[in-house]
Amino acid sequence: MKRRRLPLSLRRRAVPWEGQRPTWRDARPALIAAALKRAQARPSGNWYVVGASRALRGDGKLARTVAGQEVVVWRGPDGRLVGGPGICPHLGAPLRDSPVRCGTLVCHWHGLALDGRPYAGWSPLPVHDDGVLVWARLDAVGGEEPLDAPVVPRRPEPARALTAVYTGTGVCEPEDVVANRLDPWHGAWFHPYSFVDLTVVDAPGAAGAAEDGPDALTVDVSFKVAGRLVVPVRAVFTAPEPRTVVMHITEGEGAGSVVETHATPLGVDRAGRPRTAVVEAVIAASDRPGFAVARGAAPLLRPLVRAAAGRLWRDDLAYAERRWDLRSTGRFPG
Repeated sequence: MKRRRLPLSLRRRAVPWEGQRPTWRDARPALIAAALKRAQARPSGNWYVVGASRALRGDGKLARTVAGQEVVVWRGPDGRLVGGPGICPHLGAPLRDSPVRCGTLVCHWHGLALDGRPYAGWSPLPVHDDGVLVWARLDAVGGEEPLDAPVVPRRPEPARALTAVYTGTGVCEPEDVVANRLDPWHGAWFHPYSFVDLTVVDAPGAAGAAEDGPDALTVDVSFKVAGRLVVPVRAVFTAPEPRTVVMHITEGEGAGSVVETHATPLGVDRAGRPRTAVVEAVIAASDRPGFAVARGAAPLLRPLVRAAAGRLWRDDLAYAERRWDLRSTGRFPG
């Protein structure tokens, strides 16, 4: 695909939704299952995405239940990232509801103050800020060999990119979210408001690539703008660890941009069903001179990016929830 002077392209003809080429033969269940199995075999080092880095400015904090464990993360008095259990060691207050004052988390029940150092039975957890997302390491939950840092995919420098983070929650397990993202064939069928002319041009066989060999899905697709106006790109999907799928734009407008989808298990609801958070980070970059203007307008653009991601994930979480429901009741095909 050659780079165009303008990002937009005019489709030669509009193909009705039902007139596009069926992809069900290409989206082989065994191929998707093999890609998922390879992703699940990769190390995560027990790191889980908690939320967006931007939430930790000033006295901000992040609080989430990860695999049944309450976690809270904030910045200590010296500005460094700190985090630990979200249960007050005194009488069990939910620290997610407690404020941060000058780098100290103050329990709103009785005033116990935590600055990130071990205190009164409270012990910190390893945490990491990659510039876009905040991670916590839960060795008791993950059960793997710990890594010093999470497996962060190659991405544009955040300072030179437009970043936005969307979070949604579904009744499913992380593998259902990952399986959804490892099925790009559904894009133009399930999301016709966003994608057209989707073709998977390269995919590993169902037997899978070698553990140290190529393992990627390469897709040519056009993002819809209005009418016949589209933005054609080539995108490559990879799964660097069990709960992450990354889409790199390799050709076309925004080459180098990344969309990262992270699936964080939350625990079970009152009915005993698993809940999973989808944390999707968009890191958009461009070498066009006008992109600096877009970066400058980031506060206005971020809500639009999150809204677009939310529309897609309303559909895709329904897909993931349906997959979990069928799996949990023994009705999943195959």
